[in-house]
Amino acid sequence: MAHPRRFRFGLQLSTAPSGTAWAELARRTESLGYDTLFLPDHFGDQLAPMPAMMAAADATTDLKVGALVFDNDYKHPVVLAKELATIDVLSGGRVQVGLGAGWMKTDYEQSGIRQDPPGVRVSRMEEGIAVLKGCFGADAFSYHGQHYSITGYDGRPKPLQAPLPLLIGGGAKRVLSIAAREAHIVGINPSILSGQIDAAAAQDGAAEVTDQKVRWVRDAAGDRYSDLELNMLQFAAIITEDRKGTIERMAPLFGLPPEAVETYPHACIGSVEQIADDLRYRRDRWDVSYFVFHGDTMDAMAPVVAALRDT
Repeated sequence: MAHPRRFRFGLQLSTAPSGTAWAELARRTESLGYDTLFLPDHFGDQLAPMPAMMAAADATTDLKVGALVFDNDYKHPVVLAKELATIDVLSGGRVQVGLGAGWMKTDYEQSGIRQDPPGVRVSRMEEGIAVLKGCFGADAFSYHGQHYSITGYDGRPKPLQAPLPLLIGGGAKRVLSIAAREAHIVGINPSILSGQIDAAAAQDGAAEVTDQKVRWVRDAAGDRYSDLELNMLQFAAIITEDRKGTIERMAPLFGLPPEAVETYPHACIGSVEQIADDLRYRRDRWDVSYFVFHGDTMDAMAPVVAALRDT
């Protein structure tokens, strides 16, 4: 009997030296069995997500495209909605909408965009979700909140997918609760309170902390929990026959003892068989079935994807 939460896999890619190279990356992502090509949404050395998503969709047949995740602060939700709906139409219905409240300190510092306190950013994101859904709806809508005011707007074009899949990721109770109520896919992440990846962020992704995060999602989702897809980005993915030694060497990077890295939900270390077993365990423990790897591990993780996809 098929598991009710079937495995899916995504790949996060950020750049390529040319359009030809980017198209080839997208085709390779699809050919290796990855379901989705994601881009981050930062101001560093990466392609802009929107045009890169469209180019990747153009180069492929079935590959889904999205951002992991769009920062709600960088684009007004009416603008974001129109661009996403356009790509969904032009791609034949292959967009996944990832949305977050923003976290990377250097993005805000370098761009001059104001980085409001977390509570303000999360409130603005919550309103942004309502605006996006209004734009994707069948009719004109109005919305008047603290951060956005929309009057009689009928977003066109409408996306082909109805509803357009919404992925919201986070690590704190409030964001995960919003995701549980509003999203179709919930990303279970470490909290990055300092605005940069550090040991505190890594420790917030540990197994026991993740238990609590999933409880928050379950409690907030209520009856819709069984319909949610839970997602995790993998910060490390290493194929090795020396699992124990590799974990011992890497543990200081996580700020965790080796035994905690053994069960760390955001890293895959070991042989193909060991990693496949780890992902099955994570699905059983946390209901997570949608795993995303970084692009530089595309080939290394391909046998894992082949072993588990759609099972």
